[in-house]
This record gives sequence, C-alpha cells and structure tokens, in this order.
Amino acid sequence: MKKQARKVIFFALIAGFGFMAATAQEPGPRDRTPFEAKPTKMYTVGGIRHGISYFPRVDTPFTKPKAAGELDFSHYHTYDEVNAFLRQWAGDYPDIVDLYSVGKSFEGRDIWQITINNKSTGKDTDKPAMFIEGNRHSGEVTAAESALWFAWHILSGYGKDPALTKLVDTKAIYVRVKNNPDGSELYLNTAQSNRSTVRPYDDDRDGLLDEDPPEDLDGDGFILQVRKKVAAGKGTMIVDPDDPSGRLMKRATDGKGDYVVSSEGIDNDGDGRINEDGIGGLDLHRNYPENWRPMPGQDLTGRGWTQGGAGEYPLSETETRAVFTFLLEHPNVSVVQTMDTTVPMLLHGPSTSRMGESMFPEDMKIYQFLDEQGKRITGYPNAGDTYWDYANLGRGDRDMRAMAAEMGFEMPREPQGRPLFGHSPDFGYLYYGAVWYGDELWNGGRVKDYDGDGRITELESLRFIDEELGGRYFKPWTKFMNPTLGEVEVGGFNPKFWRQNPPVEILEEWIKKEAMFNLFLTHSLPQVKVFSAEVKPVKKEADTFEIVAVFTNEGYLPTALKMADRVKIVRPDAASVRLPAGAELVGVRGRQDIGFIKQNEKKEVRWKIKVKPGTTGEAEVSILSTRGGIARAAVKIG
Repeated sequence: MKKQARKVIFFALIAGFGFMAATAQEPGPRDRTPFEAKPTKMYTVGGIRHGISYFPRVDTPFTKPKAAGELDFSHYHTYDEVNAFLRQWAGDYPDIVDLYSVGKSFEGRDIWQITINNKSTGKDTDKPAMFIEGNRHSGEVTAAESALWFAWHILSGYGKDPALTKLVDTKAIYVRVKNNPDGSELYLNTAQSNRSTVRPYDDDRDGLLDEDPPEDLDGDGFILQVRKKVAAGKGTMIVDPDDPSGRLMKRATDGKGDYVVSSEGIDNDGDGRINEDGIGGLDLHRNYPENWRPMPGQDLTGRGWTQGGAGEYPLSETETRAVFTFLLEHPNVSVVQTMDTTVPMLLHGPSTSRMGESMFPEDMKIYQFLDEQGKRITGYPNAGDTYWDYANLGRGDRDMRAMAAEMGFEMPREPQGRPLFGHSPDFGYLYYGAVWYGDELWNGGRVKDYDGDGRITELESLRFIDEELGGRYFKPWTKFMNPTLGEVEVGGFNPKFWRQNPPVEILEEWIKKEAMFNLFLTHSLPQVKVFSAEVKPVKKEADTFEIVAVFTNEGYLPTALKMADRVKIVRPDAASVRLPAGAELVGVRGRQDIGFIKQNEKKEVRWKIKVKPGTTGEAEVSILSTRGGIARAAVKIG
C-alpha cells in the first residue's frame, strides 16, 4: 500500500507541475472560447487525502455581478457574496429578519440561515413554518440562487404587496441558501466538481482517498470532454452524422466506432481509469436516518442493499446534522423544500416504494394536489415520487427510454422502481411527518424543441447555444497534447453552466418559477384561528356561565398530516382558557386536546365556569397547534 500511495503522490505531483508548466511556457495568449476562465491563484481543499488538495483558482464570468455589492440574478453567487446579502438584509429589515449560524461545515465555514418573520406579531416558533434549503449538492448551485431569489422576493415585497406582507406577519420562513458551502466554493472557484461534502472518500475502493481527481489540462477553467481518433472499430463513438459542424459525438452501435471519448484528465494512480476518485464522494442526500443503508463494501453478507455515498453512519456529516437538528428543534415546520438540479421535476418521497404503498391516502391526495399546482406554476413536465415516477419518467422533455435510445443503450421494457436510501424526502415524510419536496431544477440543456417532435436532441441544444447564446456554452474541439493519451481534442458542452445549471442568460427565469412554487407552498401552510368565542349563562344555575369557542384552520394543509400523527412528531392541537380573578372552571380542564384540524373544519370547545358575584374582566381562549400556530381571542365576563 505504501508503494502504491507513493505512486499516487508521484502522479499527482506530475499532474500539478505539468499543468503549471504548460501554462507558464505558452508562447503567447491562446485563442480562448467565451466561456473559458482564467486561473488566478491556487485554491486549497481541506482534509487529508492521497491526491492533491490544491487546484488553480479560476476567474469565471459566470460568478461576476453586474456591479459589485448590488444584487442581480444574472450570475452565480459565491459563499461570501451570499453572506454579504444576508447580513445586509438582517440590517435593513431588523424587525422581520434574523441571521444566525446553524453549524460549521467540514472545512469550518459557518452555515448561515435567516428567519423571516414579523417579530411584533409573535415568535417564529409560535407560527406555521416553511423551511427551504439550497445547494446541498456542490455543483447544483441553481438551488442556492432560487433560495436567494425566494428570500429577496419576499423581503422586497414586504409592506408593499399585501399577500407577502400577510405571509410574513403570520408565518415563519427559514431559508438556508447554501447548506454545503465547502462544495459550492470548490465548484465555483475551480474547475473541479464533486457530489457533496469535500470530506476525503475512497470512490473506487482501492484503499486510497481522492487520489485521481480530474485535471483541467488545457487551462480553460472547466473539465471538458476529450476525444481521440482511433482506427475504425477500435472506438465506441463516432461524429454524429446529423451534425454538419462535426462537433457532436454519438455512440457507435455497429461496432465501427473510430473515436474514444473520456473526461479531461490523466490516470493519476495508474489503474487504467481516469478521474475515478476525485474530491469527496459522500452524498449529503443519502445521509438521512430514514431507510439508511451502508455504503458498498460495508454489508458483510454481500447480499444486502447498499447505498453509494451514504456516509459512515446516518447523520455522519455535519451539514446533514445541521438540517436534522434544526428541524427537530422546530416541529412547527410542516413544509420543506430541498432543491437539486438537472431534471425539471417536482420530486418527493417515497424513495423505496410507490406512493400508495407508503403514504396514507389523505396525505397522498395532498401531495397529488400540490404536484398538479406545482406543474401549473413551474411548467415542469413531471411530478411524483422518487422510487417510481423519477425512475421511469427520466429527464427533461423525454423519458429515460428515449434518452437511452439516442445514446445507443437499451432499457428494460417494463417500468421498474429504483430505490434510494437515506434520502431526505423519506426522512421528511416518514420520520418528520411533513410535506417534503426535493425539487429538481433545470433540464440539462434541453431548452427548445425546434422541430416540434416532443424530443429535444443534442443537435437542438447546440442550435440554441449557437443562435441564442452566441456559441458561448460549447467549446469547439481543440487539439491538445495529453500527457498520457498523446494528441487529442478537448471540447464539448460547458459541464457546469449548461449541463448541470442554466446559462446565466436564462438563470433568473428558472429560479423564479421554482421560487413561485415554493411561495405557493408557504401560502398553503396551516393557520389556526379563533372563529368565534362567546359567554352564555347556564340556565337555572346562578352565577354560572359557559364559554363557547369555535376554532378553525384557514390554511390548505391540515394542522398535521396523518403520518405526523402516526410518528408522533407533533402533539394534538389543544384549546385552552385563561380566566380572570373571581372565576373558576367547573368540572372541566382548562386545556383540552382537540385532535387536528383540516382546512376550514370547525371544532367547538366548551368550558363551564362559576363566577363570584360582581366579577368582571376578560377570559382568553386560545388554540395551540404545533404546526398550525397559536391564535387567541378575548371574551368579557360579567
């Protein structure tokens, strides 16, 4: 192992020095394509690993604001930039915004969060609440932008828009823009990409950590594709004959491929594979306690279910614990949105079964209603559960079978479920009893169906880039001398700001429509109210009265899902009364459990009281709901 480790370090050093030497020895400026980023200095990643922990820091136009210090959504915001706006909002709106850290990331960055709530109308914990998380996955930075836009939209409309003002006055909204700041910073400041946390991890299970990350060999700031011409029949790919420009590649299905296509980089550890063990590899979205399974190799029978990226144990990662702990401390949250990217879909649990198998019928109807409303608001073609709908509907405008056919693969003819374990939507519904979405934003670059056949091909994507975006998001194939492969060509679609996230020119369009669905979810929160309250004399009983109160729920959601009651994450709603001096209850308790309240349902509660002669004052009736909030009303006595 020591000999192998030395070999890895040797290859890593060669890769690092080779890159620096290549950039230093250029005879003059190279012809850069518009999306290239210029390296400025080195970026260091925390953790001890067998591969390198430093990468050229890139200066990309996609993270540049129009004007320093001003908010715009035509670029991707870095961690520091997001934090600056959160601090500014906390200062500009002190009566409705609180800023605080909920924990530290693996590298020690604060995980910042804001609470939006009118403090003068009550504590946030006394109100129905919505929680939004962005940027759980490192490269899915669109999620952070949508969370930021959501918060900005509400704050900028407060006091101007009656609906938004009422929302802030009556609800609590928790927004965590970047729950994975380490991964986000690596993604936006280097050519590297990774799934989630940057904690070193052995992706290829060879006993070494992060020993073979990608290399940006041509120095353009992105890890692109590499194509190498080989003898006919020796490759797996051909130039797509439908593309007259010769830029698109297509899988050869007749055994006559004359190109080999790989990711940009070298084989650092000499195992015959390229870029198979980059920075990190754990998945914060597989680290939740509900239906958690061990990682591959940790099931000692070799016959059980395992889950890649699951972590050493449930909640092993500080970023996941920061969500778990906050939500358990705030059971008033009844709706959660944790966003991802690359498939436009309103996504929720279950993740190991179909909806009808794991959801109460009443809860399933709520999800189905929200799914339909979400599709109407966002225009997303798909909505549903992870296990079945996500597995079988696939990406973008076409199903997975059509995608596979274009790439030369075959899929099973019959639909199949595909389980995910330790998945947050399962934790959200089955453990936490909430409406929990993990929406997928963006469509992987399938933007416009030029021929109207219902499918958007790579050729149509390329046409959109050429005609609408000035060719900015596809790098023409450029010859390059690869240290291990010899002469190759480097090029292809921008992997970060086309494949995984929207180009900045249409970024706001995508983040806005997702934010508007999340706003709809917030408006759907339960909201208890004292519908009426009165005092009636009891016939034939001197100085005896009855307080009669009727409580209702003005929100769309019930004060608890059936699952929330099943797992006892919330207590039953309770009605209570507080009497003035000189009055006392007769034969009843001051606090009475009344179960849970559906939309517009009314529940009546009665208290019999005895009043001393001459007593005057007010009694206060209250409804106390974990997720529906608190409401009070006064009635006169005497």
